[in-house]
Amino acid sequence: MPGTYTSFLAMLLFMIPGFENPFLLMILISLSIAVGVLLGSKFEKVHGKDPSIFTLDEVVGTWISLLFIKKTIYFVLIAFIIWRILDILKPYPANLVEKIEGGWGIMLDDIISGIYTLIIMTAIINIIN
Repeated sequence: MPGTYTSFLAMLLFMIPGFENPFLLMILISLSIAVGVLLGSKFEKVHGKDPSIFTLDEVVGTWISLLFIKKTIYFVLIAFIIWRILDILKPYPANLVEKIEGGWGIMLDDIISGIYTLIIMTAIINIIN
């Protein structure tokens, strides 16, 4: 559940006016990935593989799934639900990269699930429009 709570908080941050700016969001995602890889490796050494108390990967995945998405409560909630489902199911290759040791293993599966969510959301929005 910590991942769902953190993803929800990341979604709420996205709802702050101006936060949807793709340039700002890409900078925040990039910085969060860098910090996540470094800290994730340290957390994993102390707490074991992909510790549930480390949730920066959830923030990154959530923000990737919302990148370039039209900021409406409807689209954001749909993206959140799809993102959580994909993060839990770990579709290929997320299921493979999560086995990588250290911070990259922690971060990459969420990055992939976020990208899949973004692709699905883009398709949904294009179909609706």
